[in-house]
Amino acid sequence: MPEQGVIDYEFANLNGMLVQLLGLYKLGVNQLPLRPDYHELDDFIEAQLAHHQDVLASRGIAARYEIDDMSPLGFFDRELVGSVVGNIIVNAIGFAREQIVISIGEEGGQLKITINDDGPGYPAYLIDQQTDYVQGINQGSGSTGLGLYFAAHIARLHARGGMQGRIEIANGGVLGGAMFSIFLP
Repeated sequence: MPEQGVIDYEFANLNGMLVQLLGLYKLGVNQLPLRPDYHELDDFIEAQLAHHQDVLASRGIAARYEIDDMSPLGFFDRELVGSVVGNIIVNAIGFAREQIVISIGEEGGQLKITINDDGPGYPAYLIDQQTDYVQGINQGSGSTGLGLYFAAHIARLHARGGMQGRIEIANGGVLGGAMFSIFLP
């Protein structure tokens, strides 16, 4: 059954890339509508994790989430933010050794969703260039930075009350590996 886990992971990865490419095309021609609404955060994250449960199980990765009791609802476009969170979960699955933790809370008046894994973390060049994610293809990893570029654009589409969404990447967190955060006003 390990082969099925590999197939499931690669399919999820490929599907995520296709969704991102379509999203970037629509963004480029101003046809990526933003449809924000209020969503229960536990339902949103449970649905994201359920979508990846087979791959998580086949790789022996435990995934859990923590939601600040003071932040039960979020205001965002569920489809767009779901595609970002789903892509980051797929990437975390690819690098995590045993665990992924998703933390949700409020910081600076914005909803903050953080995905942290116990893998090796982001390469230094990505962290150093937080605002310019598309640096060409990294020959060592095959990474294009497209996922982070897409995530940054989706976050920025979310603007309200004089605040604009954004993303941050770092290494560390509760699990010591890669830590991706999306902030939504």
